Amino acid sequence: MDARQEPKGMKDVGELIFQSISDGVFTVDENRIITAFNRAAEEITGFEAHEAVGKHCFDIFRTEFCNSRCPLKDTLQHHDVVEDARVSIITKEGCDLPISVTTELLRDEDGNVVGAVEFFRDLSDLEDLHRRLDESRALADIVSVNREMQQLVALLPDIAKSECNVLITGPSGSGKELVAQVVHNLSPRHYGPYVRINCGALPATLLESELFGYERGAFTDAKRDKPGKFCLANGGTLLLDEISEMDPALQVKLLRVLNDGEYQPLGSTRTMHTDARILAATNADLPERIEGGAFREDLYFRINVVEVRIPPLRERPEDIPLLVDHFLKKFRKKTRRSIDRVSPEALSALRRYPFPGNVRELENAIEHAFVMCHSDGIQVEHLPAMITRRSETVSSVSPGRRNEEAVIVEALRRNRGNRTRTARELGMHRSTLWRKLRVYGLQG
Repeated sequence: MDARQEPKGMKDVGELIFQSISDGVFTVDENRIITAFNRAAEEITGFEAHEAVGKHCFDIFRTEFCNSRCPLKDTLQHHDVVEDARVSIITKEGCDLPISVTTELLRDEDGNVVGAVEFFRDLSDLEDLHRRLDESRALADIVSVNREMQQLVALLPDIAKSECNVLITGPSGSGKELVAQVVHNLSPRHYGPYVRINCGALPATLLESELFGYERGAFTDAKRDKPGKFCLANGGTLLLDEISEMDPALQVKLLRVLNDGEYQPLGSTRTMHTDARILAATNADLPERIEGGAFREDLYFRINVVEVRIPPLRERPEDIPLLVDHFLKKFRKKTRRSIDRVSPEALSALRRYPFPGNVRELENAIEHAFVMCHSDGIQVEHLPAMITRRSETVSSVSPGRRNEEAVIVEALRRNRGNRTRTARELGMHRSTLWRKLRVYGLQG
C-alpha cells in the first residue's frame, strides 16, 4: 500500500470530526466550488449538504462581499488568511444572518494549493445581545415611571430603526434633544454624524447659509467655501431644533430637501444631494401656527411622519423622586461629594413646585442644592428660593384655589398643553387663563 494513502479507518475518523465541529465548515476547490459541507453549516444556512456540494459558494451564501471582497477569493488568490470577518449571508429561507468568517488554504501532501476551507459561526444571538445592551445604555438617561413616558421609551427603538422623519414636541426643558440623540444612537445611522442646529437662534439669512452652506464669493465675507449642515450630516442625522421659528421663505427650500434630498449652496448653481435623516423639535403648537400662517402645512406633514410628544414635568409628578435620585448620582460623581439624600421636606417642596422649566429646571435645582449644601443631605433651605417660596404659598392657599389649579392642570393635560383649547373647554377667555397660569406658576 502507498505510504501516502490514508487508511480507511482514518478517513472515517476525519469525517466524524468534520461533522462534529460546532462551527459551520465547508471546503472549496480552486474555483470556489463547494466540495464538503458539514452538519453545522446545514443548520446555519438551511441548505443540506447535497444541495451545496458542487455549487459555487456564491449560490449558497449570497453575501454582500461575494462579488467584491470575498474572503475565500482573497485567500485563494493572495494566500491571505482571513480571521473573524463579519459578513451577512442570506439563508435558504431568505433571511439575513450575520456570521463570523475565518478562512485558510488547503494544500495537498506536496504543499500545492488545492482549495480553501471556511469556518463560520452564527452571530445573531450575540448581535441581538449587543443591540439590547446598546438600547439599554441609550435609554438610560430617560428616567421615568410615568405611563406615557414608558410608552414613549418602548417605541423609541422601533422609531429609530424606521429612519422616517420624526417630530419631537414638548415644552422647553422637557428633554427633546435627549430624545433626538437617543433616536440617532439607536438608528442604523449611529456610526454617522449627529448634527444639531437651533432654527430660532439665527436670523433667516444666516440660518440659510448654515443649513445649505455657501461658495466663495457668495457674499462679502465669503472668502472660502463652507459646507452646510445638510452636507455635514450626510449619512447621519440632522436635528432642526425649534423648527417653528424658521422663516416661511426658508421653509419652502427645506421642503425641497425633504422631498428629493436636493439643495443648492448659496452662490452656487450646483445641485447637491444629502442623505441626512431629519428630526425636528419644537415647543410650539404647530397646528396653531399653521392657522396663523406662520408655518407651512405641507412642511408640517412632511416632518411629522411620527410625532414623539414629551409631556411636561407637571403632568408626571411621580417622576420627580426618580429624577432627583438620578441627578444626585450625576452631581455626586461630578463634584466628588458625598451628598446622597434629599430630606422628605425638601422632596415635598420639589413635588409641590410646577417646574415651568421642566426637567432642566429640576436638574438646575439639584445642582444649586449641591452648591449650598455642606452636609450629606439636601434640606429645604438648600433649594432655590423660587421653589421654597412656591412651596410656602401652596401650603397657605385655600382648598378652593388648590382645586382650581388642579382643574387647570388636568385640562391642560387633556389638551396636550394647548392653551386656546384649554380656555375654550374651561369656558374662560384666553387672557383669563394666562393670568391664572401666572398666578399658579404654570407657565411653560
